This record gives sequence, C-alpha cells and structure tokens, in this order.
Amino acid sequence: MFAQNNQIMEWFEALFMNEGVAQSVIILAAVISLGLLLSKIKIANISFGITWILFAGIAFSHFGLRINSDILHFIKEFGLILFVYSIGLQVGPGFFSSFKKGGVKLNMLAMSVVVLGVLTTIALHFITSIPMPSMVGIMSGAITNTPGLGAAQQTFLDINGFADPSISLGYAVAYPLGVLGIIFSIIIIKTVFKVNPSVELEQAEQEREDNAEGTVKVSVLGQNPALFGKPIEEIKKLVGRGFVISRVSNSNGEVRIAGAATILEDGCELLVITSQKEREQVVAFFGKEIEKSDKQWEINDLNVVPTRVIVTKDDVHGKSLADLKLGRAFGITVTRINRAGVDLVARPHLKLQIGDRLTMVGTNESIKAASELLGNSTHRLFEPNLAAIFIGIALGILVGSIPFFLPGIPQPVKLGLAGGPLVVAILMSRFAPKFRLVTYTTVSANLMLREVGISLFLACVGLDAGGGFVYTIVNKGGAMWIVYGVIITVVPLLLTGFFARWFLKINFFTLMGLIAGSTTDPPALAFAGASAGNDLPAVSYATVYPLTMFLRVLFAQLLILLF
Repeated sequence: MFAQNNQIMEWFEALFMNEGVAQSVIILAAVISLGLLLSKIKIANISFGITWILFAGIAFSHFGLRINSDILHFIKEFGLILFVYSIGLQVGPGFFSSFKKGGVKLNMLAMSVVVLGVLTTIALHFITSIPMPSMVGIMSGAITNTPGLGAAQQTFLDINGFADPSISLGYAVAYPLGVLGIIFSIIIIKTVFKVNPSVELEQAEQEREDNAEGTVKVSVLGQNPALFGKPIEEIKKLVGRGFVISRVSNSNGEVRIAGAATILEDGCELLVITSQKEREQVVAFFGKEIEKSDKQWEINDLNVVPTRVIVTKDDVHGKSLADLKLGRAFGITVTRINRAGVDLVARPHLKLQIGDRLTMVGTNESIKAASELLGNSTHRLFEPNLAAIFIGIALGILVGSIPFFLPGIPQPVKLGLAGGPLVVAILMSRFAPKFRLVTYTTVSANLMLREVGISLFLACVGLDAGGGFVYTIVNKGGAMWIVYGVIITVVPLLLTGFFARWFLKINFFTLMGLIAGSTTDPPALAFAGASAGNDLPAVSYATVYPLTMFLRVLFAQLLILLF
C-alpha cells in the first residue's frame, strides 16, 4: 500500500514538476481554469474579470509550479498575437469612420489621456529613480493595457537580448487598483458635476437625431422641371449626392416602388433615403419637403415587402451595387445597408462585404431571386475564414518587424508582435474587399479567438512574474509601486474628464465610454454600461479604442527605447 502511494506521488510530481509539453499544458489549463472561476467574484459589483488568470499564474509560480521558459515564451507571444489580431478585426470597420466630426473630438480627448499618462510616468521615473522598464510595467498595469505590456517586453528583449521580469511585475502590482481607479474617476466626475441621468439621456437623444452621418427618410414634393420625364437612373447621374428613392406617388395617389427605370412626373411625391448632412441639398434638388407618415407610404400590394438580405456569397464580396445592378435585374430597390450595426446609404459604388445586411423593397419573387444572388445564408456566416486570419497574422508579424528610424532615437522603433498584427487586422478589415479577401468573423468566433489569446498571454505573464511578486511587494518597494500606479491612472483621467465636461460639455454617458476606451478597460466599460442603462458608453468606447490601443503600444515601446 505504501509503495502504491509512493508511486502515485512520484507520478503526480513528474506530471507537475518535470518540464515538458504535457506538464506545460496541464499547468496552463489549471491556471486559466482557476482564473476564470475566480473571475465570477464581484466586490461592490466590480470584478477584475479575466485578469484573475494573471493572479492565478503568479500564485502557481510562487509555489514552484512553472513551465519551460522556451515554451512559456512561445505561448505568451502567440496568445498576444491572437488577442490583438482579433481586436483589430473587431474594431477595424469603425476605425476610419471614428475620425469623422464627432469622433475627432473624442479621439483627441483620448489621445490627451494617453499623453498625460506617459508624461506622468516620465515624471515619476525622474522623481523616484525607478528604472523605466519597471515604470512602463506600472503604467501598463495602471491603465490595464495588456498589449502595451507585451510590446514593452518584446522591445526590451530585442534591444538587450534578455527579458526584464520587473516589467510584468510592475504590471501585476499596479493592475488591481488600476481597474478601481478608472471606475472611481468616473464616480468622482459624476459627483463633482452633479450629473442627472435623465437630462443626459435627453441630450444624447437630441445629439443622435442631429448626427450628420446617420441615415434619414424624408418625404419630398417634386418641383424641379429639369427632372420631369427622366428615369431615376439618369437623375442619379446629375447630382453628386448620396440618396436612394424608395417610393414614388404620382398624381393618382398610388404608391409604387421606385426602380431605376421609374419616370418622375410633375407633382410627384418621393420617399428619399439619404444622410442627415446631405438632407437639405437633396431636398432642394428635387423640390420641397412635405409631411407624410410611414403609414401613408405603405404599398397596398401584399406581394411587395421590405426585407433584409444578408451578403454571404464569396463572389459578391467586394462588388459594388452598381456592379450587381440589382434594380435593373430584379426590379427591387436597396434602401439601406447595415454594416457592423451602422446604417449606410446605399450608394451605387459602395462595395459590399460578407455580413452586410441589405434592406430591399420589392415583390416576393424579385427579393427571392436577389437573395439567391447575394447568398442570404446565415449558416455561411458561421464558417470561419481561417485563410484570411493566418494570412493576416503572417503579414502582421512581417509589418511588426519592420524598423522605423525616428530622429533622436538611437534604436529603430518596431510595431512588434503586438502592434503589427493589430495594424494589419484593422487595414484588412477595411480594405480586404478590394482584393476579394473575406475577413468576416462572427461575434462569437472573434470573441473565442480573443479570449483564448488573452487567457494564454495572462497565464504566461503570471507564471513568468510570480517567482518574484511577493519579494517585490515586501522588499523592493512594491507597495509604493501601487501608489505610483494610482497616480498614473487617476491624474490623466480627472484632468481630461474635467476639461471635457466643463469646457466641451461632453455628454456624461459618452464621457464614461471615453474614459473606459482611453484606458482600454473592459471592466470599466461594463460598469459604465450598467450605470447608463444604454449603449452610449459602448459607442464612444469603440470610437476611441482603436487609436488608443495603437498609441498605448507605440508609447510603451518609445519609453523603453528612449530611457
């Protein structure tokens, strides 16, 4: 019996202590599983979420459960690549549109948060004499930015040929109060400015109605003699504005679908779909705006219905509406295109992408025929486009390894394994249709890829840092590192938040998302969404997230290179 127990102990020890593939996988699985279980814990309705994996890894490493350093390094970097690439695919479609009128202001504010955080980090470096690699780790933890941590570690390794564990230690020490500091900054701003949620919501609704990029339906009385007797197809060539004529009502009062060959008559009434910013010009072009309800525009023919059709065929991906000639071929009208939750005016030269949802008006037979051309198969959307993902990752690593020489910096700057895949993913999600490359992934597939990547990365960071974590806190001034992290978190957020609220009159719901996005902090976004009870924080979060993520990665590298 004793011999059997001894054999079991030897087997158990060999499984967990002898370095190898099996030992590495089982320790990683145990760390991630424990971290995810602990992520369910909430304190005052606040959770550290997936970051518990980092702390679980620290605990395992502290008690001697570690894995081979080469395996650890590979899994950590590969997890980081999966994480940032999936983020790029997610935010890419909205990245360039975020720089339009409303987005420019929000992105400038987010940029100020990043720059103030960097300046605060540099000031603390000189005041405390803490080495810059450690300060960069503290900064990354203070603003809960994991890709910045990865970029800093990779840059230090490229320059020196060895890793600095103090970077991940600083991150781990500063992270917990970084999460709390972001949330408390939101609460402080709300208290100081005595925010009334109902007033903020009313203001937000008014701003949404005034959104220049949003699509609107407007009823117009045709009064332009130059248009009478001409088909709609010819009229569209006369004006450089984006609009779609959905319905036409002539003198007899009969409402009909407007097709490419529909002839406009004197005194006709039109239902036009256009953008808010082009509304006045489009109305002036046709005649004058009139009051007419949606019910009055209903078509009595039961065979005519508005329907949403999903683009799922590869051979349609990258083609424009003008290329497909849906109106001429099937007698239907495409009024709007919904892409990533945003309604777009159906302009003739707008290139379609897999996953686009087209709102069509036509007969059942014509819409059925158009649906067969476009695909309209939800099952097709569930199939992952793995080729595009791995092509993008390969290109991202190549781009990340390109050296950029900046004046005054002795070492070249690289986007690295964090920045390269992020930039390529954003570019591919925007421009891949031009090359007929499908990058679409479902929300669930993207989330799975992202969560697997960040889980592997955080587990490896914890296992790498855990050996010296307690020693750093007790003997190396780690307690003061926590204080410095709080300063880096709170000072930039309060300065920018007070300025945005006091001088720019930014809506508080929007400001909450801005604060969460400028620190790339999902727990803060969850808190903001629960507090607001609407999607406004998520919208501003997504608006500033891409640029903020890029700047966080860039500045983390620059601080390592410059200091």
